[in-house]
Amino acid sequence: MAKISINLTSGTVSKSIAVIGIDLGTTNSLIATINRENKSPYCITKEKESIVPSAIYFGENGPIIGSEAIAKLVAEPENTIYSIKRLLGKSYTDIQDAKQQLNYEIIDDEDKLVKVKIGTKYYSPIELSSLILKELKSIAETQLQEEVSKVVITVPAYFNDSQRQATRDAGKLAGLDVLRIINEPTAASLAYGIGLDPTESRTVAVFDLGGGTFDISILEIHNGVFEVLSTNGDTFLGGDDIDRAIVNLWTTEYKLSNLNTSDKQLLRVTAEKAKKSLTTLQVYSHKLTIGTKEVSLNLTIEQLNKLLKPLIGRTMQCCSRAISDAEIELSAIDEVVLVGGSTKTKAIKDAVKNYFVHSAVNDTLNPDEVVALGAAIEADILAGNRTDMLLLDVTPLSLGIETVGGLMDVLIPRNSKVPTTLKKEYTTSVDGQINLRVSVYQGERELSADNRKLGEFILQNIPAMPAGLPKIEMTFMLNADGILQVSAEEKRSGTKQVVDMKSQYGLTDLEIKTMLKESIDHAQEDMDKRSLAEAKTEADQLVYATDKFIRDNADLFTAENIEKINYLKNEIVLSIDAKDKDGIVSAMDSLNNYSRPFAEIAMDKNIAKALQGKKIE
Repeated sequence: MAKISINLTSGTVSKSIAVIGIDLGTTNSLIATINRENKSPYCITKEKESIVPSAIYFGENGPIIGSEAIAKLVAEPENTIYSIKRLLGKSYTDIQDAKQQLNYEIIDDEDKLVKVKIGTKYYSPIELSSLILKELKSIAETQLQEEVSKVVITVPAYFNDSQRQATRDAGKLAGLDVLRIINEPTAASLAYGIGLDPTESRTVAVFDLGGGTFDISILEIHNGVFEVLSTNGDTFLGGDDIDRAIVNLWTTEYKLSNLNTSDKQLLRVTAEKAKKSLTTLQVYSHKLTIGTKEVSLNLTIEQLNKLLKPLIGRTMQCCSRAISDAEIELSAIDEVVLVGGSTKTKAIKDAVKNYFVHSAVNDTLNPDEVVALGAAIEADILAGNRTDMLLLDVTPLSLGIETVGGLMDVLIPRNSKVPTTLKKEYTTSVDGQINLRVSVYQGERELSADNRKLGEFILQNIPAMPAGLPKIEMTFMLNADGILQVSAEEKRSGTKQVVDMKSQYGLTDLEIKTMLKESIDHAQEDMDKRSLAEAKTEADQLVYATDKFIRDNADLFTAENIEKINYLKNEIVLSIDAKDKDGIVSAMDSLNNYSRPFAEIAMDKNIAKALQGKKIE
């Protein structure tokens, strides 16, 4: 039953709207909200699991998200999407080195957002991410029995402007009002409640190693203010890379060559199981059929640690850079917070303890859930429900414009606090120049060509003056999401222009509106497809269970009984073939009603057999 609130002043009734936090992960996603009674955050579960795999399966009845999609990875890898977060805000050239690691086809869309080909259709990573977010929204609304629209979504601290804009667009496309995009490590610090004591001052390192990305953030917490001193990381380093290293080891060791896509996925899924099992075991063994070859796969904890060594080395390099950028000593870190499922691995945990030797290592919260919990707290803050915290974040990469000679002139250095505004004056280099092209870049290289171009605009109608006389003031405004607005004004004449730096790898508002309209127009059709798919799955399970019951209890049935049951099963199959959802349900009811007496007889026999020779007092 949905909760209803009544405005006692106006007498109107309004539906309660929940505010949630979402950890949109590379491998798994989670949803969290705040318990209204004790004000503590908790993860919203689906079927007892808080984790929803970030995977999408495209079947004949439309997309399926989560565990059911993961189950299709081996059988239909070409129709199953995973790790889509790695493609958000990326161009084709950005992912050249990584595309061969994916089982789905990546299409070059003329230097714009990459497209993913599924069957005969093409999808952008924004569209695919929106499907995951839409499913999370649906789960939250089902469990909370409330409308959900306002949300805080987390992203890796090292996500650039394009990736952040793509994440926001995905949320909008899913029908969500994205209150804020915040960094995952920052969310984790909120979840641990570090700094809630206003008299406490602490310097904290958040070590976040998830399925697809690694981030290290150094935070200073004082008087309830969370300030990120620095961030560093690697957007292509995580649990997926550990799985891949195991697969490569097995491929070499067991001479597995010419593998098809299904075999590759089977190996990848098995590698993930092996990695997880070695958190408690010393050796993992499993027999697997690859093609026509049966292989006894083995992985020891020593082998895993050897594979982990170079990956751990990369994380430690990022940690060193973050400490240097924060301009503090390693010994100044009071506490290290572990985030992300990959930090459950003992070798990684030990490496963190050895590096931050002067600091306490905190992993008391579930590292899978901690980011979502922090996002829920930030959502609660933005909803105005708590005022005991203030969150200051930073921009992960420098922002600037191209100047004469193709140089990058940085206006907002990386690790600058957001939101922020910065102004700087420029002039013309040619006599009588009346137009000025302003090209905006993001990155750390000296030449603008080596950085990522966010966009450009032309300041027009500058009064013709000798070179060097015009006074052109550039203003950069970076909002709380890390998304940029640029304005330019010629001070002598008052000529000005303001531009939102929409990423060239994002979607336009018109495209998003069109997609939202299409989703509404096809809502009933989509619901019908989903209902049919759910009924078909239930029917298949019933037919399987009936066949097994007959095999196990053959003595209960006459030939006429078997003939009747086969007839009723065939009615189910015919309804499935006809894609008749009501017919499937009706046929299942008929089979259930006919077979129920036999089930009761079998149960009575089993109870009698279990009690045989026993005395009941």
